[in-house]
Amino acid sequence: MKLLHSGKVRDVYEDRGDIVLVASDRISVYDVILPTPIPDKGKILTQLSLWWFEQLADVVPNHVISATDVPAEFEGRAVRCRRLEMVQVECIARGYLTGSGLKEYQVSGAVSGVELPPGLVDGSQLPEPIFTPTTKAPLGQHDEFITFDDVVAREGAETAAELRGITLEIYRRGAELARGRGVIIADTKIELGRDAEGTLVLGDEVLTSDSSRFWPADRWEPGRPQFSFDKQFVRDWAVSSGWDKKEPAPEVPEEIVETTRARYVEAYERITGRSW
Repeated sequence: MKLLHSGKVRDVYEDRGDIVLVASDRISVYDVILPTPIPDKGKILTQLSLWWFEQLADVVPNHVISATDVPAEFEGRAVRCRRLEMVQVECIARGYLTGSGLKEYQVSGAVSGVELPPGLVDGSQLPEPIFTPTTKAPLGQHDEFITFDDVVAREGAETAAELRGITLEIYRRGAELARGRGVIIADTKIELGRDAEGTLVLGDEVLTSDSSRFWPADRWEPGRPQFSFDKQFVRDWAVSSGWDKKEPAPEVPEEIVETTRARYVEAYERITGRSW
């Protein structure tokens, strides 16, 4: 195998003309890789993504060729994939207001140019899910909000409409299924690319604790930060540590590592109904 790229979380290899995507145990916050891994994180993300790819197969094709035809050392955390030409837009859907979306709303009353009602607070459910695309910044830089019109200018009107439609449908389907299992999906980010025939295909990961915000439905309370089953817990620790969000990042304490792993496992088990 030939290493093509090492990202914040995933390593991309070429093997027999295919792509082998390997999810590491690295974790990044504020676009910086932390020095301390979260044990089993890559396997949890991979297995949860594979489960979601099956659930969403009728919404959009995905890049998976095989989850078993991978090198033995990467078993459980690797997927053999089709090659895609990735769209250079981060496709994000939000059903609740929090994080960077909340900050943008507090400044402008809108997120990615989508006007929202006044008086919303941290954790508010939106009247309907919205498409809030961002740029796809290089490693170490921050993504920036762009409008739907910006996506049209970058990708063309037809592709922009497809990106929005697919993103919102994945979010709606995922949020409905998860809510029935006691989990709110507040928002999610997906990656789309075109295959050799020009078809838009879902790639990377989907509806995981790294790409989404998961909240227990029975603890949801707008107006405050929510209990989360995702890496928001690590973000909160990083902020409280006094770190300036620049490299080098501090080592993550053992108790934070253990709690983070437990939350990733709980999200997987609640959503899939399977034991880890």
